[in-house]
Amino acid sequence: MNIQPLGDRVVIKALEAEDKTKGGIILPDTAKEKPQEGKVVAVGKGKITDKGIQPLEVKVGDKVLYAKYSGTEITTKEGDELLIVREEDILAIIK
Repeated sequence: MNIQPLGDRVVIKALEAEDKTKGGIILPDTAKEKPQEGKVVAVGKGKITDKGIQPLEVKVGDKVLYAKYSGTEITTKEGDELLIVREEDILAIIK
């Protein structure tokens, strides 16, 4: 991929939404909720502060939980749908 986010921005590839509910009901595409989990595919250099550049806590390959309606959605030439968010919109790293 040729996307390099700037500053404290992170590029995330959203994981697929669930096809079934816990009760076994199969959901059509229109009823699926927007996913909030994704995999980090690129990170910026860090947040600029008075003391210099503060490195990001997330790294490429981390599975993260992000705010539901945050970021900017983009589609690459290859057809991948990605999300660019600030590090502050990432709520947690899933281990």
